[in-house]
Amino acid sequence: MRIYSGIQPTGCITIGNYIGAVKNWLELQEENECLFAIANQHAMTVRQVPQELRERTYSFFAQFLACGLDPEKSILYVQSNVPQHSELAWILSCTTYIGELERMTQFKDKSRKNEDNINAGLLTYPVLMAADILLFKTDLVPVGKDQKQHLELTRDLAIRFNNRYGDTFVVPEPYIPKQGAKITSLQNPLEKMSKSDKDQNATVSIIDSADVIMKKFKRAVTDSENRIAFSEEKPGISNLLTIYSAFSGESIESAERRFEGKGYGDFKIAVGETVADALSPVREKYAAYMADKAELERIMKEGAEKASRIASRTIAKVKKKIGFVSD
Repeated sequence: MRIYSGIQPTGCITIGNYIGAVKNWLELQEENECLFAIANQHAMTVRQVPQELRERTYSFFAQFLACGLDPEKSILYVQSNVPQHSELAWILSCTTYIGELERMTQFKDKSRKNEDNINAGLLTYPVLMAADILLFKTDLVPVGKDQKQHLELTRDLAIRFNNRYGDTFVVPEPYIPKQGAKITSLQNPLEKMSKSDKDQNATVSIIDSADVIMKKFKRAVTDSENRIAFSEEKPGISNLLTIYSAFSGESIESAERRFEGKGYGDFKIAVGETVADALSPVREKYAAYMADKAELERIMKEGAEKASRIASRTIAKVKKKIGFVSD
């Protein structure tokens, strides 16, 4: 099966992203044809500092590799290096109705958060996402709750185009990954851990130093009861137990027994040490890749060339279908 997924180079790849998405990607690449993109064009809906965007793009690509995504098994590339994304997005935008885009909940949410920059890209963002997916005749798309509406639009556009011009696109299906642990903010355990959270103590990056990881877990919000147990009434401690279980491989029930009678301070230190130790190989590989930009660029270029070969065949077919003259 061909599988497509991308991530915007904003903020940092958190342990929540790692547990919920990247670990699934590592399994998927063993038995499927996978494409994983740094979606830097999507990041443009928010004002960017050019040099910072460039550096984060390198950083996220290096993090992909450090986590174990293999350019020999998957196609890893930067979205803007494959111009067919933009080309197909324009064609699909002429197949998309304004009302469909205005109903998107993410457009409404992002417009509220960016009242001083409600640009056209915020509205047409889902069309570019549809182009990302349809460009590669994708069979399956890993989706979270916040992206289901976008995938539904992608399917509608594929069906509409196929009905209008003849069989062209594969209509993608959602891929529901194995239920991963839900990791929440260390400062507000009722909210999902977000890679764009402005509170640096709320998230743990996969490339944070061991010292930084320890400090963040020591500052994690818990409760006043001082009892280590998994419960809806104890979201902070439950989150820490989930993180400990995910990185240690020990069940939550076993961890509860292990730390029975221990204080929160001791438990936070144990969680921090477990996460820091587990991520040590990732940090080392990341540092090595970031120290060799030439190698990073070589892998980026190879990935973009592979992606472009697939994309160019799709675009050629689309152009012929809609009546464009050939080059």
